[in-house]
Amino acid sequence: MSDSIFSIGVSGLSAAQAGLVTTGHNIANASTAGYHRQTIQQSTAIPLLTGSGFFGQGTQVDTVLRAYSGFLETHLVEAQAQASYYATYHAQLSQIDNIVADTHAGLSPALQDFFSAAQGVAADPSSIPTRQLMLSAGAALVSRFNALAARFDELHAGVDSQVTSTVGEIDSYAQQIAALNGRILVAQQSPMQPPNDLLDQRDILVSQLNKLVGATTVVQRDGTINIFIGNGQNLVVGQQAMKLTVAQSLSDPSQLDVSYVVGGTATPLNQASLQGGSLGALLAFRGNELVAAENALGRVATGLALTFNDQHQLGQDLSGTLGGSFFSAPAPEVFGKSNNTGSAVIAAAISNAGALTASDYRLTYTGANYTLTRLSDNTTTTYASLPQTVDGVTLSLLSGAAGAGDSFLIEPTRSAARNIAMSLRDPAQIAAAAPVRTAGASANTGSGTISVGTVNAPSPPNGNLQQPVTITFTGASTFDVSGSGTGNPTGVAYTAGANISYNGWTVQLQGNPAAGDVFTITPNSGGVADGRNALLLGALQTQKTLAGGTTGYQGAYSQMVAMVGNKTRQVEIISQAQATVVDQATQAQQSLSGVNLDEEAANLLRYQQAYQAAGKVIQIASTLFQTVLDLGR
Repeated sequence: MSDSIFSIGVSGLSAAQAGLVTTGHNIANASTAGYHRQTIQQSTAIPLLTGSGFFGQGTQVDTVLRAYSGFLETHLVEAQAQASYYATYHAQLSQIDNIVADTHAGLSPALQDFFSAAQGVAADPSSIPTRQLMLSAGAALVSRFNALAARFDELHAGVDSQVTSTVGEIDSYAQQIAALNGRILVAQQSPMQPPNDLLDQRDILVSQLNKLVGATTVVQRDGTINIFIGNGQNLVVGQQAMKLTVAQSLSDPSQLDVSYVVGGTATPLNQASLQGGSLGALLAFRGNELVAAENALGRVATGLALTFNDQHQLGQDLSGTLGGSFFSAPAPEVFGKSNNTGSAVIAAAISNAGALTASDYRLTYTGANYTLTRLSDNTTTTYASLPQTVDGVTLSLLSGAAGAGDSFLIEPTRSAARNIAMSLRDPAQIAAAAPVRTAGASANTGSGTISVGTVNAPSPPNGNLQQPVTITFTGASTFDVSGSGTGNPTGVAYTAGANISYNGWTVQLQGNPAAGDVFTITPNSGGVADGRNALLLGALQTQKTLAGGTTGYQGAYSQMVAMVGNKTRQVEIISQAQATVVDQATQAQQSLSGVNLDEEAANLLRYQQAYQAAGKVIQIASTLFQTVLDLGR
């Protein structure tokens, strides 16, 4: 019996020692990231059957468990992934917001200065210094567009750089997790005990991986985990880690896409499927807000260049020459997918600046028809052939033939702010004057008057604009027209205030002309002091020339600023809320798995006392055995 008591005491000593070791391990790792509190699990030893019943044989330590809740861990990991997503998204959005909303470095002050200079030319059209000021303001406006585009290019480069480094980190974590899977598999086979510290190491790696990219984990029966990303692509399978890489996009050579490497071949992933974590935020920001801001700024640049050029070409410069282009208008860009099988070359041209949207488009040939998708809202239109015009952009088949499945990315305005430039260099070539002037003959006897006249848009297609034209009234209600290019109509009915248009100009007559009254429309020779066209150029500042006639240059830019500002604020609020969710999830997880030093201090005393008590049992067993020995003397 003393031998049984002795073995019971030894089992108690061993259990108490295991408790002390585990408690000390907890205390040592109280500040270790990802550590889960460990406890020993003990049970009674198999009792000894005797004629008097079952007698206990002490205790045994079955295993060391970690305080772990799959639900709390999953909730925390998902919350951290979302927090990383929104924190990264907000950091990127804030950069755009700071660029476009700057009251000094933004576009608004440059627009105001340019149109103020144009109005200055309208007030003093013969002044070369005033004209030079307009050219300088135009150059400054172009530089502001270019500078904003350069900042967007820097953001693009920064995003691509971060995507590249993030993909490298993902690969590193995947390899480490696969290696830990192997160690855990071996450790659990013998002696079939959970390798808690290895499991903690793997869990913290999974948590760090989820901060980079949203991942799904599936625990296998052998204790390893498989990890999937995107639309179910394997990232880690047992002890094997797959590889991601970045490569130039097949459809847009200006950006890098994340690709999945299988058998040495890189296959681009659906970038939209890589959600969650900082990688998902970078891709979403680049594909949504950054592109939208570039396109919106480009729409302003394109709209300004084309509409200003149109009006400028309706005027006349100091030498009496019809106006040319003031700005070098940017052209749309078209990129054929690099794996297209056909030879088609698709061209795009702006046919109506007012109808432009801030969207890119994808043109796909099905083998029988062309399908055009507006990427901002995924609206699709099917065409049997090209050319076709949509949203102010005319698409045409320049050469070759498309193959089934061929795809083309059309960017009507993406690069416009980068490419806009000044065409005019000579201040004397600013077309401030109107190319025609009107007058009534001094011998007229009626009360009829003629307006100053305007030049019709688009710019005159022929040289008849400046051909002299005479309107002669044959009665109170009819007149004849004579002049080259007019067709010399006779007996034209007169209606006061009605438009009279010939040779690319329009005038109105008012009052009551008398028979024999004559009105002339002649070239504006020597019109150096005429600022009529400059006045119309300055008026473009407030005209609703963009977005289907609903807004002007400043309005379109303000819409972009508001869009970026609202989105930035929205993501900031979500990011703050998500940070709170992470705090709450961390508290819940730590309440179960975290090390409480006060509790561990109490456990030290408890196991110390248990160790001492077990030692006392052994001492008593030794005394009993000695008593038995003494009886034999």
